[in-house]
Parts: sequence; structure tokens; C-alpha cells
Amino acid sequence: MKAAVVERYGPPEVVDVREVADPVAGTGRLLVRVRATALNSGDARIRGCRFPRGFALPGRLALGIRGPRRQVLGVVYSGVVEAVGAGVEGFAVGDEVCGMTGVAMGAHAELVAARADRACHKPEGVDHVQAAAILFGGSTARHFLHDLVGPGRRVLVNGASGAVGTAAVQLARLAGAHVTAVTSGRNEDLVRSLGAVEVVDHAVTSVTDLPASYDVVLDAVGNLGPTSGRRLLAEGGTLVLVVAGLLDTVLPRRQVRTGTSSEDPVVFTWLLDRLAAGELRAVVDRTLPLDDVAEAHRVVDSGRKVGNLVLMP
Repeated sequence: MKAAVVERYGPPEVVDVREVADPVAGTGRLLVRVRATALNSGDARIRGCRFPRGFALPGRLALGIRGPRRQVLGVVYSGVVEAVGAGVEGFAVGDEVCGMTGVAMGAHAELVAARADRACHKPEGVDHVQAAAILFGGSTARHFLHDLVGPGRRVLVNGASGAVGTAAVQLARLAGAHVTAVTSGRNEDLVRSLGAVEVVDHAVTSVTDLPASYDVVLDAVGNLGPTSGRRLLAEGGTLVLVVAGLLDTVLPRRQVRTGTSSEDPVVFTWLLDRLAAGELRAVVDRTLPLDDVAEAHRVVDSGRKVGNLVLMP
């Protein structure tokens, strides 16, 4: 099969599309022919060895010193089952499925061997591009926000035009919250169409200069910390740091929520059902063939990606 291989950390040009051995459907796994896969900021950070503050050494120890041990990146896939491993129930060859692969990665390829317990069936009303585009940002946003948003709550989303941000704006709006979106001026129409009531152009007004009036502040960019973020909170509010440094992650802090999101197929199904019903949109910057994966990395590195970038193996 063809796969995007990263042998060493570096710029987008280190990604090499080549022929590698096909994976197999081991016990508890599905072999999936990938129709669409997302390339997100996490993939680009791993490729470039750009970890959040304090994670440089732990990141290299966990992922690889000079390059990633798992040389095929990508954690999101949507495709068709080609083989079913031992012990797997509820899936059959030919099923259209999607899911996430977590630390095993491997989705930037024509085939992926994915854990069946992190996969779900794709509904007919959702195509593969939409499915691949909603899972990462949608599951991250829902993990952090599901118990924080509700009618009348004032929610600030910093980085509202990215994969997590576009999902967070929509999920907060679905819950009845009043959403303020921080993004660039060129994305104002987009975030308003997703449900933002107010839009702040970060080139004109710094997020740190906003009033302390929000029940929830979700930072999907990484330019807020516990001190600067909590200044924006109303009494009893919660700061969500999607991109948090090591100390912010391991040290509990009042009014601050960090950590990693779960990869729960129940959540995947919920998101896909909302897509099929027209209650959510999968925002896609562009789709590119797998052969153009280096260009996809360049787009992510530019910081100007809107929503999700989808590769088509």
C-alpha cells in the first residue's frame, strides 16, 4: 500500500509517500481501506517535533528521539472494512466505518489496522470526507464542553476557525449558549454561520483585552495560560486549555480544565448523527490526494487552515 512516511522530525518535506507493507487485521482490529483521513495540528506538531511547553523531552521519549517510531502519522480515518480480526463483533467486510487510532496513528495510508472498539459505522447520510473532518475536532470539543455549556451560558472560543474551534462554536450553539468567537477578520462570516453571536478579530483586539464576563473560555490556539485565561472568566467560570503545557496539565488548578480527549465511538456516533440531521457542519478547508501530503503539512504549518484538511488516499 501507499503511505505517508515520516522517518525523522523536520519540515513538511520530510514526509515521503512510498510503498510499505500492508497492515493486517489482528485480534480485536479491523483492516480498513481508507477513503478519507484528516491531517490536523497534532500531526504537524509531531512531524515538526513542536510540542507544547514542557513536553519536548517527554514527547521525544514517548514518540521517538530523532523521529517518530510510528512513522505513518494520522489518527482519523473513514473507509470500508476489508478484513475483520479475531474477536471482533458487530462489523463485517464491506461495512463503511470511521474512527480514531490514538497513539498507534497510521491513518495517513491506503489501509489502516484499527481497533474495533474505537470504530463506529458511518451513516449513509454522511460521506467519508465529512466523517473524517468531524471526528477529531468534534470529539475534542465535546469532551471538554459537554457539561459546561447550556442555555444562556456565555462561551468564548479562542481559535474559532480551526478544527476544534469550528466544532466548539457549533456545540456551544446547539446547547443554547451565547458564543463569542475569536478569529481573523476574514473568517467572520464563517463563524457567524456556525452560530457565533459576537466575533472578535484578533488582529484588532487581543483576546487578553476582553472583559471578564465569560462562563466558559475555550482556548484552541495555545496563547492563553491559567493566569491570562482566568482573567476572562465570570465568577464560577471555567477555562479550557486544549493546547496546554506540561505543568498546566499535571498540576490541578482552580477553574482550569486540561488533558487529552477520549476516543469514544459513542461520541463519534453522536457527532455523525448530528451531521446527518444537519445540526452540525464538517468545515473542510480543502481536500488533497495523499501524494500531496507535504503540501497539506505546509498548509497546517502556515496557521491559516480553516476547519479541517482532508487527505484522500
